[in-house]
Amino acid sequence: MRTLPELFAAWFAGRGWAPRAHQLALLAAARQGSSALLVAPTGGGKTLAGFLPSLIDLHETPREGLHTLYISPLKALAVDIARNLTQPVEEMGLPIRIETRTGDTPQNRRARQRENPPNFLLTTPESLALLLTLPDAGSFFGGLAAVVVDEIHAIAGSKRGDQLALGLARLGTIAPGARRVGLSATVAHPDPLRRYLSPTGGVDDVALVVGEGGAEPRLDILLPEGRLPWGGHMGLASMPEVYRRIREAGVTIVFVNTRAQAELCFQALWKMNDDNLPIGLHHGSLTVEQRRKVEAAMAAGRLRAVVATASLDLGIDWGAVDQVVQVGAPKGVARLLQRIGRANHRMDEASQAVLVPANRFEVIECTAARQAIAAHELDGDPPRPGGLDVLAQHILAVAVAGPFLPDDLYAEVTRAAPYAALARRDFDDALRFVEDGGYALQSYDRFRKLFRDAQGAIHVKSTAVARQLRMNLGTIVETPLMKVRLRGGGVLGEVEEWFVSTLTPGDCFIFAGQLLRFEGLDTTACLVTRGGEGEPRVPAYAGSRMPLTTYLAARVRAILADPKAWKALPAPVQEWLRLQQKQSEMPPRDGLLVETFPRGEKWFLVAYCFEGRLAHQSLGMLVTKRMEKLGMAPLGYLATDYVLAAWCAFEPQGVERLFEEDILGEELEEWMAESSMLRRTFRNIATIAGLIEKNHPGPGGGNQKSGRQMTMNSDLIYDVLRKHEPDHILLRATRQEAAAGLTDVARIGLILARARAGGIRHRALDRVSPLAVPALIEEGREWVAGGAEDALLAEAEALVADATLGTDAFNEVLATVTEAIPPRGDRDRARRPRDKKARYNRFVRTAPKNLGSPDR
Repeated sequence: MRTLPELFAAWFAGRGWAPRAHQLALLAAARQGSSALLVAPTGGGKTLAGFLPSLIDLHETPREGLHTLYISPLKALAVDIARNLTQPVEEMGLPIRIETRTGDTPQNRRARQRENPPNFLLTTPESLALLLTLPDAGSFFGGLAAVVVDEIHAIAGSKRGDQLALGLARLGTIAPGARRVGLSATVAHPDPLRRYLSPTGGVDDVALVVGEGGAEPRLDILLPEGRLPWGGHMGLASMPEVYRRIREAGVTIVFVNTRAQAELCFQALWKMNDDNLPIGLHHGSLTVEQRRKVEAAMAAGRLRAVVATASLDLGIDWGAVDQVVQVGAPKGVARLLQRIGRANHRMDEASQAVLVPANRFEVIECTAARQAIAAHELDGDPPRPGGLDVLAQHILAVAVAGPFLPDDLYAEVTRAAPYAALARRDFDDALRFVEDGGYALQSYDRFRKLFRDAQGAIHVKSTAVARQLRMNLGTIVETPLMKVRLRGGGVLGEVEEWFVSTLTPGDCFIFAGQLLRFEGLDTTACLVTRGGEGEPRVPAYAGSRMPLTTYLAARVRAILADPKAWKALPAPVQEWLRLQQKQSEMPPRDGLLVETFPRGEKWFLVAYCFEGRLAHQSLGMLVTKRMEKLGMAPLGYLATDYVLAAWCAFEPQGVERLFEEDILGEELEEWMAESSMLRRTFRNIATIAGLIEKNHPGPGGGNQKSGRQMTMNSDLIYDVLRKHEPDHILLRATRQEAAAGLTDVARIGLILARARAGGIRHRALDRVSPLAVPALIEEGREWVAGGAEDALLAEAEALVADATLGTDAFNEVLATVTEAIPPRGDRDRARRPRDKKARYNRFVRTAPKNLGSPDR
């Protein structure tokens, strides 16, 4: 306590607290002027540790102007931190102004903040980038003493992280004396994050502070009563058990993995809410007003539960939360720990969490995650090199703020860790692109955005260019969205354009926790009314599914390969694995199991890769391309997080040739050249780099371009560049991103390397194996979703018979197949067919609308 000023020591003592060792360590680092990375458990006072040196500094040396900049990956987190930080400031009577600035901040408050900056400004990477484009950025940030980056693990390594790293490098030029602090509870690779924080891109000038461990979480796995589904990922079968958990606890956060899943789970819980418990819904497509309302109700203790996506993953300090329920497999250990930490939010008390796997494979994944947490092991990939598209946007943003010399900016950019190895050629090419579009585009005036004066300084061409940059700033490129507006009422949120395009007047869908009837379109929104009849649909969102981490996938393989480890699994899963062992064999820990078997008039190939859906989707394209070359006549394929399943007209022969490492050569190049993936990737990169504009100045301040307009523009430019400048920097960035991210080439390489090292075990079976049943059920869904009204019920029954999976397996598979049917309204229940086959037939008739694209 001697290291704290008397006022602060008394405040700690008055609350019955003592400062923790890591809080004092950050204070000591600050007094030496050193930057620091703090890794401490959730509930250990990380946020207070980050701000404590600034609070003490302003107490000892009061002054006006911006002192500390706090950067959060979530707007909700910035608002929550501001609320929590205000309490000690007011209780100690400190003359410190704390304000937030995000995309939701009103314009009049933004103007006031520029004229009279608060002492603490809490913001996001996007808002910081916008502030740095202002002509007065130098004076606004000139007195900055500290930058606090919260949840740094969630930012570094992403394009938002690239943007923030470049912003920090700019701040390093404007305010070179400002120290930096990074905060995180889950860090698998601390040294790359220290480099990320460093003003020089090195490790040694950022201290590593590790907090003492907290109480071990209590982590249960909850299974549905009566049956455990074979496939599906929504987890609706367990909602009665989840509801009972909510009813028995004080406050619960129910985390799910997608926004569509959030809507379905919320509806399911609401239908069985006979106790009228206040339950909220929170995801990123709802309006900010709705989200703020839910956040405030949670903070005030007015909700018993909230169903949420990743929009509430990080740092929200609701100490009254009794438990966290994770519906669906967690997909990563660090991600799960982040969510578990929302329960209690106190370091010395065990967090209570419940995992609710949606199917049998997910039971194994949840078990693997629980074992990893008990072993104190984390997953996560180190940050990758910075994106060239983000660099191009940053170059223009710097020019908008004021003239610069290329040599000076290159030196500044390479002080940002993601760009420390940036070649001068890449920098010059990015600058040339921003300047005039590059060789192939230089004759078009619209692409000329910069000019050079006689001294070689770079200037922005016009105020119009500056205005367009500010309207399009940011690295988040979403699928085009459309507002959902109640007829005669307000806006409920946004759904993707593609979903609205599939609706006809009278169709019903679930959104914002309500049953809505589509009425039509106006110039800006999708018009709806409440209520409706028929089977409702649920909006799905592109890119919303989380990838299975490499580390967790390895643990899943290890459990499957070791029968001794099966003792940790529930009895139905153990029986399932024993049947697999009897009829085929188990996937090896190292190596690759591939099964082939006939089914109807098709041949199926199932490869147990366990490297995540994204890698499997890309591998599926490559494998089917090689199958075509070998004359197997592939008809299609399906990827889950666990397996790759392909079907073809002829029996697969020479399976080993399908998984040779050279598949990443010629087949990959051919596929990438022929597929539309590169065009989609180019569109996103061109949008971030400023070649394609999402928003254009117009009446009322700006007009948003439609997805079709943006696609047409980007396709035309893509074709021009491929023909006339194939080495254009945006094409280079497109190829790099496609190889590193969208196709997950590195993880495909892991699959193929394991296959080579451990060998391919090909089992030619005469019928489907137990482990293949979930994939074929998913494949059956694809048939129905595509409009083919096959007798999926009979198919499910035949799968069970083939795999000899027990007397009640038919009902289990049927429940999985029909899991996508959303709950109906009370007034429709009386008309619901009681007979399962009659209900199934009704489901099939509307299946294309019900299922849509469930995994998007």
